[in-house]
Amino acid sequence: MRMKKASLFFATLLAGTLALTACQQAPDISTSGTSPATKYATDQPVEQTTGSPSTPVENFLACMLSDQGGFDDMSFNQSGLQGLTQVGQELGIEIRAVESKSLDVHAHDLANLVAQGCDIAFTVGFMLADATREVAPANLDTYFAIIDDNSIHELPNVKSLVFRTSEAAFLAGYAAAAYSTSGIVATYGGVQIPAVTVFMDGFADGVARYNEDKGTDVQVLGWDKAAHHGSFVDSFEDAAKGETITKTFIDQGADVILPVAGATGLGTLTAARDAENVAVIWVDADGFVTNPDFGDLILTSVIKEIGAAVLATTIEAHTDTFTITPYLGTLANGGVSIAPFHDFDSKIDAETKSEIEALQEMIISGELVVISESNPQTRAW
Repeated sequence: MRMKKASLFFATLLAGTLALTACQQAPDISTSGTSPATKYATDQPVEQTTGSPSTPVENFLACMLSDQGGFDDMSFNQSGLQGLTQVGQELGIEIRAVESKSLDVHAHDLANLVAQGCDIAFTVGFMLADATREVAPANLDTYFAIIDDNSIHELPNVKSLVFRTSEAAFLAGYAAAAYSTSGIVATYGGVQIPAVTVFMDGFADGVARYNEDKGTDVQVLGWDKAAHHGSFVDSFEDAAKGETITKTFIDQGADVILPVAGATGLGTLTAARDAENVAVIWVDADGFVTNPDFGDLILTSVIKEIGAAVLATTIEAHTDTFTITPYLGTLANGGVSIAPFHDFDSKIDAETKSEIEALQEMIISGELVVISESNPQTRAW
């Protein structure tokens, strides 16, 4: 395989000083061929652009490793796999996806996957940051891209794919406040990390904007943005925990709930179905599509367009124009979005829809910038 952008000296130095632990057998592999702006203001995002395409690399293999949530989490990992599948179809290249079942084998599984000849390897989520940091230096002839983590700054073959989901969550928070009849909405997270709290910040600010515009006092349970404190269940997989915390919110009067917790959010859907007259806002993917049995409960979704990021990054690698400048998904470049209201469309009045569209345009133009200390701050390292 060809040596990528890293210098031979750097490659030799890192290879000599950083050694991988012995790898165990890889998991099964699936293969496919085919208010005023100043109130919310913060620094403007740096958006990724790709270089001019050159001759595509032949016999190209794009790989992806999930975290322990698996590719059927109806959310984050599943969106990544869908993006990889799209890559295979649109570029006509080979793809390979592997589920890594627990934190202690992430590095082993990634090393085994890369050893099969990956030209680019995507790692899905912050839980794979340590594994990426361990494996990438020993494989400088492979490109790596990690989704939802921007902590790896020192390696010449690792790109971060991050998303300013606070922007789309702001719109969802406004919609939640407009829809709520109880005047109480709620949110909770899987783990208190920036990739989670960025949703919660945007959601809380969207509710605050609605209150400001309408003179209302819709409350947000589960997250105090100013204190950076809220409700977390310490899991992205435990639906029972999601159901329990959701029932608590419902008992407190919440009638719109935003779980930022991967498959744990399936418990929120169950609790909402049992309670009746409770709506859910999904994250990462369009929950109406990924959870069809619960589509009638999903008001909207805050979407990370992971597929677009995976495709753009693979094109860079495939045409040998890869850079380590982070990809930042925003409303402006289509990297994040709010899903349609689907079954709730008739329940959201035209005035609210118009207001949400206007707010979206204000965010895109820069007139309104959503503040969050969890917003990904990106630059080329």
